[in-house]
Amino acid sequence: MSTLILVALATTVIAFLLTAGETALQRVTLRRVEQLADEGRSGARALLRISADPAPYLAVAAFVRVAAEATTAVMVTVAVDVLTDSHLETALIAIAIMSILTFVVVGVSPRTLGRQHTESVALLAAPVVRLLRLFLGPVAKLLVVFGNAVTPGRGYTEGPFATETELRELVDLAGESSVIEDDEREMIHSIFELGDTVAREVMVPRPDLVTIKAEKVLRQAMSLLLRSGFSRVPVVGEDTDDVLGMLYFKDVARAVNSRAEAASAVPVTEVMRPVQRIPEMKRVDDLLKEMQRGRQHVAVVIDEYGGTAGLITIEDIVEEIVGEITDEYDRDSVEVEEVTDEEGTARTRVPANLPVDDLAEMFDVEIETEDVDSVGGLLATAIGMVPIQGAVGEVAGLELTAERMAGRRRRVATVLVRRVPEAVEADEDDETQDDPQVDDTEAPESDRDRHEDEVSSHAR
Repeated sequence: MSTLILVALATTVIAFLLTAGETALQRVTLRRVEQLADEGRSGARALLRISADPAPYLAVAAFVRVAAEATTAVMVTVAVDVLTDSHLETALIAIAIMSILTFVVVGVSPRTLGRQHTESVALLAAPVVRLLRLFLGPVAKLLVVFGNAVTPGRGYTEGPFATETELRELVDLAGESSVIEDDEREMIHSIFELGDTVAREVMVPRPDLVTIKAEKVLRQAMSLLLRSGFSRVPVVGEDTDDVLGMLYFKDVARAVNSRAEAASAVPVTEVMRPVQRIPEMKRVDDLLKEMQRGRQHVAVVIDEYGGTAGLITIEDIVEEIVGEITDEYDRDSVEVEEVTDEEGTARTRVPANLPVDDLAEMFDVEIETEDVDSVGGLLATAIGMVPIQGAVGEVAGLELTAERMAGRRRRVATVLVRRVPEAVEADEDDETQDDPQVDDTEAPESDRDRHEDEVSSHAR
């Protein structure tokens, strides 16, 4: 009788210690373990080995803990059976005792201890768990394989540990308990989703790209970069599918500063850099690692036919985790207002996302378009390309001018609108027909000439 009780107590203590050790080993971080090892703490070396590959060690600890609990249950049942004459009484008493022991002594108490004293418990448990792995590792692994064989589904390869779904649920639970903030919870979920996101979902699409032709010179490149607000633009040959390299603002500025007299003669191909090309179905988490290793900030996304599908930067990937990154000069909102330019011409400033129907009602005109919904899209349709600052288009007797760019992707934020009198339009048409052709390298470019340097928008 006394022997049974002693064995039950011993196995209960073993289960208690292993539960506390499991909890601590699962909570301690590899970085902290490395610091403990550098400090020369006792047990840190064993803990470092476990942290490098914790799955098999935790499987062994779980196996021994379950065996200890089972032994306790058997010893308690046999001891109670000696004191009673009824098997039913034995079963009921044993169930009551084991329920209390399992919940309090093996369940709640050791886990609380492991959470509150993670480092100390982990350092004490590590040598023991490592020793158990040496003797019982093959047995635990065999049981995991057997469990996978009789369990429907794919099973576990190394042990019954937390899945992504379980971790997401823990994050939500932590958010509901105010352990972490809502934005932190959303960021953690975004990190999980990053592995399922492909470049095509994050990239700036081809229609929104700003590019520059290979035959353009440094002066024209500087004008484009300053007006668009981008720090990087692709250099293209015959069309957007023929991306030759990437032009950086700092390279252009350095070249113009050192060779000011050659700014109108040196082509952009002399200062452009090679560009990385990636398939549109590449996972962005793998792409981020590649870009970090290669110190690349931008890559061209190629579709299945070898054409240019878009452009992706490290900032685009980071935004998938932390949310949209705004410029320090961006305004929160833009209201419709009347303004007067330096020449005294009255114009109406409207946000680029203003619906076309509202613009038509504001100026009492009919605007027939089915492809666009906003004023910014209307301007892009009018000029046949992505608008940058200063781009001018005409629709239904209204002159639209891109006033301000905003956001990391430098999209039009505000548009200046004015009604164009018929007489003014006729005079401008006559002057356009009479004006001689101007050499692009000897005179400033017009807004239209400068804007035709690009096919569409991105790069920062």
